Amino acid sequence: MGRATDRRGVLRIDLDAAGDGRERIRRQDTLAVEEPLEIRVGAAGPGRRRPLAVTMRTPGDDLDLAIGFLLTEGLIRSAEDVHTAQLCAGAETPNTYNVVDVVLSPGVPEPVTDPARNFYTTSSCGVCGKASIDSVRTRSQFAVRDDPLVVTADLLAGLPDRLRAAQRAFDRTGGLHAAGLFTPDGELVVLREDVGRHNAVDKVLGWATREERLPLAGHVLLVSGRASFELTQKAWMAGVPLLAAVSAPSTLAVELAEEAGMTLVGFLRGPTMNVYTGAARVGG
Repeated sequence: MGRATDRRGVLRIDLDAAGDGRERIRRQDTLAVEEPLEIRVGAAGPGRRRPLAVTMRTPGDDLDLAIGFLLTEGLIRSAEDVHTAQLCAGAETPNTYNVVDVVLSPGVPEPVTDPARNFYTTSSCGVCGKASIDSVRTRSQFAVRDDPLVVTADLLAGLPDRLRAAQRAFDRTGGLHAAGLFTPDGELVVLREDVGRHNAVDKVLGWATREERLPLAGHVLLVSGRASFELTQKAWMAGVPLLAAVSAPSTLAVELAEEAGMTLVGFLRGPTMNVYTGAARVGG
C-alpha cells in the first residue's frame, strides 16, 4: 500500500564506454511509482462519500495527502473537522488501495461541487484545470504576517543538504520531489517525497494537521523544486511564515507571499539565495 518504487527492465546505452564507445546493457532500473488517488468526502451515514478529487501521486502517506489537500483547499480548518479518514479498496484487481474516504465531523459543511473548479490534478501541477486565479486564492485563517520568526542566511543555506540527505526514495529513483518542515534551529521535523511537488507539500501539511500542530508558526517549509503560486498558498493555509525553494518562484507566488506577509526564498543553492519577500526574517 505504500509502494513508492518499482523495478523495470531497460536498455542502458553508454556512449563513453571502452571499446567501440557504444556499450549496450540490459538491466533493471528503479522507478518512482505514480498512481491515481481518489479523495472522497462527505458526512457520516449510509452511502458512499462523493468523489472530490483525483491526484496522481506516489503511494504512501495517503491519509496525510488527503487531509493536507482538504486543509489547503480551505475545506477543513483542523483535525477536529475530520471524523474519520481511511484507505478503501477501490475497484482495481489486484487491490491497490487508491481511494481515501474522509468522513467530516458533524457541523462541517460538505464541499460543494463547483463547475468553475476542476479538482482533477496531475503530479506536476495541482492548480491546472481551475478556472481562474480568483477561484484558488483561498484565504488562510492564520496571520503569518505577525510571525516573529527570524533565521540566519547560514542556516537556510544548509537546509537543502539536510533535505537531500533524508530523501531515501530519491536516492533509488532520481525522480521524486521532496518537502521538508524545519524548526528555526534547522532541525528536520518531517519530510515527504512524491512525484508531485504539491503532493509532497500536502503530505507534510496533512501530517501536521493530524498531529494537531497547526498553525506552523516559527517553521520553515523547504521544497526541492520551484515555488509556485499553489505551494505558496498551501504554506499560508498552514500558517508557515517562511517558504524556501531550491529553484525559482513565479510572479504569482511572490505576489501572494507579499500579500500574506510571508517570507519567500528562491534559488536556495549553496551559499546563495534570493529573498523575494519578507527579508526581515532572514538575518546575516
